[in-house]
Amino acid sequence: MTELASGDDPEPSDRVPAGPLFVPVRPGPAGHVPRLFRTPLGERTAVGFTTAARLTAVLGRPQPWIRLGEPALRSLTEPLGVTTVTVDPQLIAPPADEAARPHPEDRGARPGAGPTARVRLTVG
Repeated sequence: MTELASGDDPEPSDRVPAGPLFVPVRPGPAGHVPRLFRTPLGERTAVGFTTAARLTAVLGRPQPWIRLGEPALRSLTEPLGVTTVTVDPQLIAPPADEAARPHPEDRGARPGAGPTARVRLTVG
C-alpha cells in the first residue's frame, strides 16, 4: 500500500488519466462495448486493467478486451450514467463450499434455475 506524504489528499477531486487500459468488452449491436461491473457498494463502474495479465487473472483468458485510454472509456460510459472507472480491481467470490449452497434469496426462484452467481469486484 502506498503511504501518503503529509498534506496529500487521499481522494483528490481531480481525475488523473490512468493511461492506456485493457478494457473488458462484450458483443454489442455495432461491435464491442465495454462491460460494466458493480463495486462492493453496488455502484456501476467501468473497469480497466493496466496489463493483459491482470485482466486475465481476474476475468479469465476467454474474456475479450480492447485498448482504450481512460478519457475514452469515460466518454463511452458517462452517457449511461456510469461516472466511475475502476483500475485493476480484484475479483471477490464466495469460498467454494459456500458457492455450492443456494443463496437465501434464490430459494423459491424458478424451478431448476439453480443458484445465482454472487461475485463482485473490489475497488483497490
